[in-house]
Amino acid sequence: MTTTVVPASPNAPPRLPATPTREPRRRGRRIDLRAVVVFAVLLAIWLVVWDLLVRNKVVGVLTPSPGQVLDRFVEVAKDPFFRDGVNNVGIGWQLLASLRRVATGFTLAVVVAVPIGFAVGSSKTLAKAVDPFVQVLKPVSPLAWLPIGLALLKDSEMTSIFVIFMSALWPVLLNTITGVRSVPPQYLALAQTLEARRSTVVRKVLFPAALPNIVTGLRLSLGISWLVIVAAEMLIGGRGIGHFLWNEWNNLNVASIIVAILMIGFVGLILDQGLRRLEGLFRYG
Repeated sequence: MTTTVVPASPNAPPRLPATPTREPRRRGRRIDLRAVVVFAVLLAIWLVVWDLLVRNKVVGVLTPSPGQVLDRFVEVAKDPFFRDGVNNVGIGWQLLASLRRVATGFTLAVVVAVPIGFAVGSSKTLAKAVDPFVQVLKPVSPLAWLPIGLALLKDSEMTSIFVIFMSALWPVLLNTITGVRSVPPQYLALAQTLEARRSTVVRKVLFPAALPNIVTGLRLSLGISWLVIVAAEMLIGGRGIGHFLWNEWNNLNVASIIVAILMIGFVGLILDQGLRRLEGLFRYG
């Protein structure tokens, strides 16, 4: 059986190639069951090894077993906001005190770093003038500012906020400068041609273009701040999760220390995921 091919008419309009249909983008992230299974297996192995090390006294006598840590976690989580006097409070109040310091120092750093970043990123002369200060001060450990803060402010609460401020300043500043410098020159040339005001250029051109980099800097700064506050509170004292850790060590209560470490990790994860979603919103629309 032969197939007859009918030639296309010369006057017929050309046919466009068929456009491949795209599958609708699925919202949300698919859970990788294999990764979940591997995670569960690794966690189970770690818990078994940990328990065997404690039972066979391979580790120090102060090391608690997984069961002891779980019991302590349940005990702490039952009433995290209890009050029994001024110093004896639940771990929830300790976390809130640390979060308050982090939020204050982090906000102050953003308020200072973003305008300076726009100014430095927009001026080559100012960038060259500021660069030596950045290169000298950026590598300094945040805890090195602690005695300076105590000497200047003479207050442990303000000093901890000052340390957080110095920790969060540099990532926001540097990412803002990078974001401003990454603005396409033709955008600025077009704004100059239209005789737009400087405030309009910043609001309509520079800020939207630099926003993804700024959010990345915010994410880095918040993570560093949450790391630093624990160490700062260990040294300064007062209410806070760092002070709670140090106080539990003085009481040789290692189970409480492990519980606090897990809570610090969970809070840090929540903070990072929140800014990560914000970063993805601005970066990918």
